[in-house]
Amino acid sequence: MPLDRLVFKGLRNLQALDISPGPRINLITGANGSGKTSLLEGIHVLGMGRSFRARRLAQVIAHGAGDITLHGRLEGDPPVAIGVRRQREDSDLTLRIGGEKVDRVARLVETLPLQLINPDAFRLLEGPPAGRREFLDWGVFHVKHDFIDVWRRFRRALKHRNALLRHGRMENASLDVWEHELAQWGEQLDAMRDAWVTAFRPVFQDTLDGLLPLPGLRIRYSRGWDRQRPLAEVLHSARGTDSQMGFTQQGPQRADLSIRLDRYPAVEVLSRGQQKLVVSALKLAQGRLLEQMTGQTCLYLIDDLPAELDQHHRAVFCQWLERMQCQAFITSVDHEVLADLWQPDTPVAMFHVKHTDAGSGQLQAIDRQTS
Repeated sequence: MPLDRLVFKGLRNLQALDISPGPRINLITGANGSGKTSLLEGIHVLGMGRSFRARRLAQVIAHGAGDITLHGRLEGDPPVAIGVRRQREDSDLTLRIGGEKVDRVARLVETLPLQLINPDAFRLLEGPPAGRREFLDWGVFHVKHDFIDVWRRFRRALKHRNALLRHGRMENASLDVWEHELAQWGEQLDAMRDAWVTAFRPVFQDTLDGLLPLPGLRIRYSRGWDRQRPLAEVLHSARGTDSQMGFTQQGPQRADLSIRLDRYPAVEVLSRGQQKLVVSALKLAQGRLLEQMTGQTCLYLIDDLPAELDQHHRAVFCQWLERMQCQAFITSVDHEVLADLWQPDTPVAMFHVKHTDAGSGQLQAIDRQTS
């Protein structure tokens, strides 16, 4: 379900806004520093409970404001309201869905699935494994209803085993208990991830072929320990070395996705533009698989789409978004770069963020110009 209303207050340098975004493509243009990315950030907080630009949500609150209040409404019969509020002096988030207060951010993530394509997305190729695990687990979370329970039980067991290792408390009875838990839930977590990657590969390959054919590019899932041995055996035999290190060295917490072109890591042989298209294919394929497996559509936040892409690949990217029938919020400094890339029958809503004399950004809707 697309968002059909956004009401933001206290968000960085953006003036309070109340807009009705379009159900498909939403283009947001404006000068650097005007607040385009802040709009995407607000939607991201609405769906994820956290910012993609700041470690602490207090940093997102406008100077002089006491809180940030974000409201969105998902189209439907009846429509579903989503709300997030964070006071500057209070670290807790107030979350509401359908007018009802909820206590878990996972409910937001479940209600408003979204993918972000921005400069940080390159970390899927060049960054540490943690980012790729987050990408992987986002996909599993949305298609496996018991994933979050398995994940939490695994993390709890891992925390307790690490505490025993770290404090030098090597009582075999205690380790036996937590290793049993860790192995049980770790094996289940791995099975869910492995099944998801198997379903994801052909969707990713099809998406990549449409954006940038790279016949030799492959995704490989590494589960984080020897595939030939059960996790319980690995944990038991590693007690000595794990104790010396103070943490559990093998297990699902070390899982990773390897993205290679022929024999080499993709990040080492692809140009920056090619990397952006590979990352975009990963993100778009996430949403496509989500829709195939659940019928639920994904919302896309795309910051500075034209960057790193030539005119041809910008057009190809936009064609994919049109084919997917999804809702997207896309920013660009230059209005003309993207305005004419859409088919006449594609619903395109256009907004412009302009600087005001007070130094804040004001969002205005503008009419689409069609040829």
